[in-house]
Amino acid sequence: MILALCSTGAWAADAAAGKAIYSAKCRTCHGANGEGNPSMAKALKAEIKPLSESTADVKKVITDGQGKMKPTAGISGADLDNVVAFVQTLKK
Repeated sequence: MILALCSTGAWAADAAAGKAIYSAKCRTCHGANGEGNPSMAKALKAEIKPLSESTADVKKVITDGQGKMKPTAGISGADLDNVVAFVQTLKK
């Protein structure tokens, strides 16, 4: 039974669920497509940097913050995996 679940991707991250979280918590600064929001960057006096392609890097920035970006509260566990899965779709 466990092998069947693993082979069907039952535990795979859900990019659609990640998009909903991204829209609520990330989109204001990072833009709908991850391209960044120039007016927000200007207001924060921050440089727009491309979103990382590395799963580990994206997770680290969300949980620990980077530069002027603070850690994002309320994103952990499956939600974190889902947001990372959505961010990965932006690179395609």
